[in-house]
Amino acid sequence: MAKKQVAEKELAAKKAELQDAGGRLSEKETIESEADSVSIEAIKSSLATPDQDFDWDADDKVFGNYSDSDRKKFEDMYAGTFNQINQGEIISGTVVSINNKDVVLNVGFKSDGLVSTSEFRDTPDLKVGDKVDVFVEAPEDANGQLILSRKRAKTQRSWESINEALEQDRIINGFVKSRTKGGLIVDIMGVEAFLPGSQIDIKPIRDYDIYVGKTMEFKVVKINHEFKNVVVSHKVLIEDDLESQKVEIVSKLEKGQVLEGTVKNITDFGVFIDLGGVDGLLHITDISWGRIEHPKEVLALDQKINVVVLDFDDEKKRIALGLKQLTPHPWESLDTNIQVGSKVKGKIVTVADYGAFLEIIPGVEGLIHVSEMSWSQNLRNPQEFLKVSDEIEAEVLTLDRDERKMSLGIKQLSQDPWQNVAAKFPIGSKHKAVVKNMTNFGVFVEIEEGIDGLIHISDLSWSKKVNHPNEFTKVGDTLDVVVLELDVDNRKLSLGHKQLEENPWDTFETIFTLDSIHQGTVVKVTDKGAVVALPYGVEGFVPTKHMVKEDGTSVKAEETNDFKIIEFNKDAKRIVVSHARIWEEAKAEAVAEERASKKKEAKAASNAVKKVKDSVEKSTLGDLSVLAQLKEQMEGEESKAKKG
Repeated sequence: MAKKQVAEKELAAKKAELQDAGGRLSEKETIESEADSVSIEAIKSSLATPDQDFDWDADDKVFGNYSDSDRKKFEDMYAGTFNQINQGEIISGTVVSINNKDVVLNVGFKSDGLVSTSEFRDTPDLKVGDKVDVFVEAPEDANGQLILSRKRAKTQRSWESINEALEQDRIINGFVKSRTKGGLIVDIMGVEAFLPGSQIDIKPIRDYDIYVGKTMEFKVVKINHEFKNVVVSHKVLIEDDLESQKVEIVSKLEKGQVLEGTVKNITDFGVFIDLGGVDGLLHITDISWGRIEHPKEVLALDQKINVVVLDFDDEKKRIALGLKQLTPHPWESLDTNIQVGSKVKGKIVTVADYGAFLEIIPGVEGLIHVSEMSWSQNLRNPQEFLKVSDEIEAEVLTLDRDERKMSLGIKQLSQDPWQNVAAKFPIGSKHKAVVKNMTNFGVFVEIEEGIDGLIHISDLSWSKKVNHPNEFTKVGDTLDVVVLELDVDNRKLSLGHKQLEENPWDTFETIFTLDSIHQGTVVKVTDKGAVVALPYGVEGFVPTKHMVKEDGTSVKAEETNDFKIIEFNKDAKRIVVSHARIWEEAKAEAVAEERASKKKEAKAASNAVKKVKDSVEKSTLGDLSVLAQLKEQMEGEESKAKKG
């Protein structure tokens, strides 16, 4: 049987040669004829290096002639020498040879597997005999060849390791490949993972590029199995280390303890100090006894300083630190000669709505209230008096060294103008004043620095009705005033403006008499009527019903007409006028005159009739007819006159 197989192989090679030469023997005939003609000795001689232990006569000795049951038994034994290989599983193989194109692996199957050398770029030291894990993509292809992939095996192993690392909270190594938006790309056993910028370190990272090309330790914090996304963190490893350090450091903390730290971060409200694994907050108010606008005026990043522990929270691991507490309080070094009434010099460090703070020495400040800046009772904005960095002198009004409080004043450095106000501004005296402020009830003016007075709205004008002071004047204007009342104790001064002139209403009373008619111009129309400008700068009011003209229309704004005075009140400074009253009274007068004329004519006719009657009685009978006609005519005229 074996001899025939060898012969068939030899004849197959000869068959190819014969076909090239034009031979047309059928394959079956060639194989049978050649197999019968080849002798055992010829086959033996054709072998270059025969195996001396091989028994060429085994076939003649009936070797290998098995029964069906024996054959199946031996076939099963032979099949058991091979590994069971399934698609999609990872198996281990041994490198048996390496060439420029492929790596040949013995995986214990009927045939060896081939893997492209490009999948072994990460293992330049690969050699024959090395063990390699590969992924079975297909047990056999069309050519009966195993389809294996080391890349897929490596990726799957990596995913398994990454998932185990997440489940077991295990640390893994990774290689930082490149920088990307918001973080870094890390290669973890062939799988790309994302390292967010916030997860690189516990402190803010300004330059991500310094980490590219480094191998670092990470923890897997998130896996998206659907999109095969992995998120890792290096920060958690540092935090874990720091947490144990924090517990140890906080357990040893005591209030008043002085520690060395490094400025880690600077904010508007303070500075974070690294105490060697735990952070403490140095608030801006605890940096210096003096007032500072920003911590960077005193401290810088990475600066090493000594701080004192003010307070701490074991549970929240919060530590409050102080820097100024390491130096004596400035109040302790304040000159003992400074007492109430003393004059002090300093620099304005803060200006607020209620006043300003004067720094006498660094860390010692006094408040100058806005009311202590000027003798004027009309309080203004402190920024009108002072600004930051001004160097001024002030007087100490109150001083409490225990409470470390001091109030100051600057108006006390000048004489109180109210001390001789009675002599300088007697009642009835006239002055010029500047308008400083206005309210609904009047105008506040300043006669001189520190001397303020009020002009009531009713004392602004004799002739005009002022609804609000801004109709009469404005802030900054200068007005002539006269002193009406003076209260030195309460620092009140009542002033008037209209009193500089005689009361014109005494004169108006003789001009705008009742029923007198004057020409006026409508200056404003309202729902209730209109305001009319009359001669001599006087204003009158015309009610709506008195605005009607003879043609039925009403007077309009800026229209000039005659108006009759129907009301005059000197005390209330009120004049009421009417236009309708003029033509209504003229019309009524004309009607009355007509009625009087007709009445006179009727009376004359009646007298004539009476005379006729008297004469009739004396007349003859012949005249009766003529007299009767005359009588009828006169009676008719009299009746007509009465009807008219």
